[in-house]
Amino acid sequence: QVHLVESGGGLVQAGGSLRLSCVASGNIFSFNAMGWYRQAPGKEREWVAMITKGGSLNYADSVKGRFTVSRDVAKNAVYLQMNSLKPEDTAVYYCNALIGVLSESYWGQGTQVTISS
Repeated sequence: QVHLVESGGGLVQAGGSLRLSCVASGNIFSFNAMGWYRQAPGKEREWVAMITKGGSLNYADSVKGRFTVSRDVAKNAVYLQMNSLKPEDTAVYYCNALIGVLSESYWGQGTQVTISS
């Protein structure tokens, strides 16, 4: 069983920045990929960004150029640096890991990000 714990959410003004962290209970270098999703009130959960085992980075068009995903293998941590935040970025942000030959999906508990206009 893998546990993911997010932190770093909060309330900031539009144009501000936040850095989310996700710490895993296992060796993230063995994970197929780790990523971030978000879910705004009344909306479905959507994919935001991911980093693969090989280090490839991918972003949703809505955050490209503003968000940066990175990892620290030594700390078993993945980060999401969010800049130029907009009110529409308001959501609960979830860390996700894909693990094993079947890419089993694991989720953190989520962290609230609120952007005021």
